[in-house]
Amino acid sequence: MSEPSWNLVADIGGTNARFSALLDGQLESEFEFHHSVEEYPLFSDLIVKLRDEIAAATGLTCAPKAVCLAVACPADAEHISFTNSHWAFTKTQLLEWFGCQKLAVINDFEAVAHGITELAEDDYIQIGGQSPQSHKPVGILGAGTGLGMAGLVAHSDGYHVLDTEGGHADFAPVGQRQMDVLRCLLQTYKRVSLERVLSGKGIVNIYKAICKIENVEELFDTPPEVAAAALDGSNPQALTALNTFCESMGAAAGNLALTLGAKGGIYIAGGVVPRFSEFFANSGFRSKFEDKGRFASYLQPIPVYLVMRSNLGLLGAAKKLQEI
Repeated sequence: MSEPSWNLVADIGGTNARFSALLDGQLESEFEFHHSVEEYPLFSDLIVKLRDEIAAATGLTCAPKAVCLAVACPADAEHISFTNSHWAFTKTQLLEWFGCQKLAVINDFEAVAHGITELAEDDYIQIGGQSPQSHKPVGILGAGTGLGMAGLVAHSDGYHVLDTEGGHADFAPVGQRQMDVLRCLLQTYKRVSLERVLSGKGIVNIYKAICKIENVEELFDTPPEVAAAALDGSNPQALTALNTFCESMGAAAGNLALTLGAKGGIYIAGGVVPRFSEFFANSGFRSKFEDKGRFASYLQPIPVYLVMRSNLGLLGAAKKLQEI
């Protein structure tokens, strides 16, 4: 008896690589495989292990029919080189390694955008605003190892994804604290992008800048350490850093809403913010989102949704496979 036809999808960031084996027509599967990027010098090293894992878990030993990889870097060239990790490969190599009939390589936030269209109400938390306006653009941004941005634009046949590299736009400080942080970071970076502030590493960048500004010792080196010290109130610099992160995210999200005319809503995705969702919802995020001078009234009705679903990239990659 021949094996069923199946597909492979992946969401590969700077820190984690997540895969899912799907039967034809499936958007989700119980068979997910998670790996740390730093554990594998080459992406091809992981592929060998992944084949064995999939075979052991599912009994599928044949090559996948189609593969969709969502990658945290530009994806429109033959050569794929990750922005925040050491991995690099070509699309020709991927076809050889997987032995698939069809291959799609897309930006990770294009996948997130596709995934947004499949969310249920219990997959997100609304933070302010009213109801979304139908057929209006939707904006998406999210912090992980880096910062991703994308958009959704409705049309007669459904929607179109705007995949962007907006996370690498310039950080525009709002208020004295953010300006002081920017000045401090410019001593380390020639240019400070949004990603240098609005990412997991960005939380640490903000914290270390505040310690330097206040002339106090740095105690923490990782995002979880800074967040934990902020949430339990044990370190004032960590608390200031997390508040600054949330407010800066609000300002950036408001800018995205203005840029896209995103009256269909703004979605905050990525793995960082859900770890302190209650703090985020009660922070200065929403006030900074709306704090746009003469256009505050434009932003006030726009809903913001914090996505709590963890496998959004995999879901979106599976949705993308339906198009190829």
